[in-house]
Amino acid sequence: MHERVTLDLHRTDTTADRIVALDRARTFITLSVVLYHSAINYTYFGQGGDRMHWLGFDLVALFNDSYFMSCMFFISGLFVPASLARRGASTFLLHRALRLGVPYVVSIVVIMPIAYYRYYVAEDHFTTVWWGMISAGPWPSGSAWFLGVLLAFDAAAALSWAVAPQTIDWLARWGERLLRRPLTGFAVFLVVANAAYLPPHLWFGDGVWFMPGHFPLPLQASRALLYPAFFVAGVTLGAAGLTTAPFAAQGALVQRWLVWFALSYGCYGMILFLAYVHHNWITDFDAPPLWWRAAYGIAVASFCAAMAFGVPTFFQRWAGAPLELMDRIQPSAYGIYLLHFLPLLWLQYLVYDPAWPAAVKFAIVLVGTLSASWLAAAALRRIPLAARII
Repeated sequence: MHERVTLDLHRTDTTADRIVALDRARTFITLSVVLYHSAINYTYFGQGGDRMHWLGFDLVALFNDSYFMSCMFFISGLFVPASLARRGASTFLLHRALRLGVPYVVSIVVIMPIAYYRYYVAEDHFTTVWWGMISAGPWPSGSAWFLGVLLAFDAAAALSWAVAPQTIDWLARWGERLLRRPLTGFAVFLVVANAAYLPPHLWFGDGVWFMPGHFPLPLQASRALLYPAFFVAGVTLGAAGLTTAPFAAQGALVQRWLVWFALSYGCYGMILFLAYVHHNWITDFDAPPLWWRAAYGIAVASFCAAMAFGVPTFFQRWAGAPLELMDRIQPSAYGIYLLHFLPLLWLQYLVYDPAWPAAVKFAIVLVGTLSASWLAAAALRRIPLAARII
């Protein structure tokens, strides 16, 4: 999501100081985001706005929503130490402002208002709706909220490094110590993830969002500590050296990729079981008991931790696998993330009235969204200035 790279499909480890496996991991999560947003409109228990539903889409939405944003912050943190050491704090921050800040502003001022105008198209002119969003709200951020939050985390990392450059070395020692004993290291990460998620989850629930006025920088209250915890965990492992320690192809972390995935799906199974209990065995659906909320919170936090290890180690373990389509998408993955809300919402609007099966509508929205955003991102990348950003 952060650095642009031209892939050689015959490479299996790194390309131009990039790690192909991690580029694939970020592309995979980008595709998961598009999949999630394409499916959620056709869920029974999620935010489905269409009258056609299928329970399978609830499983897809629950799986992705439970882990992918924390995993994105984790993977983003991995690259911070090397970038800070190479660029210095001020240049690093300028680079992040270009790569994250400019797309964030363009997204909230241009892309998201056009995308969300589908909800107002029958009510008023676009310019009137646009000004209402900007001046009074609600001002939607769509997927751009991640850029604003990540930029804030990067700024905090740059400030910490500028004030105390030895912080990176201290984190590297911690990372190396934990990675000598990967199961112990994961256990520590598991404790951190649960400590960061469980208290806010129990206090706020999962439906509360922090929002500074009507400015489009929302943050889910229950995950307000989880995301920075995963970002710092990524920085810690990245400080240990990506190609020589945590994600070395023959390293202990990568060799245990199956362990992380087994834990992931075990935790997801627990999430599904608890969801079943919630819908069938708990009398007051809107106020589940404390034991249920605590168990659900532990399952979600543990799932996030296992997937954060599982996704990058899987792609490193199978780095030699021929994933030509994913490798072709990779250079445009960041652009797809930035642009996909626009075709997504309008395609949902166009297929809303027909009484087609949910699977048909979903397929149209998914294929159309991915194709349109990929083509648009590839076209933008032909412009030199845009190519420097996305």
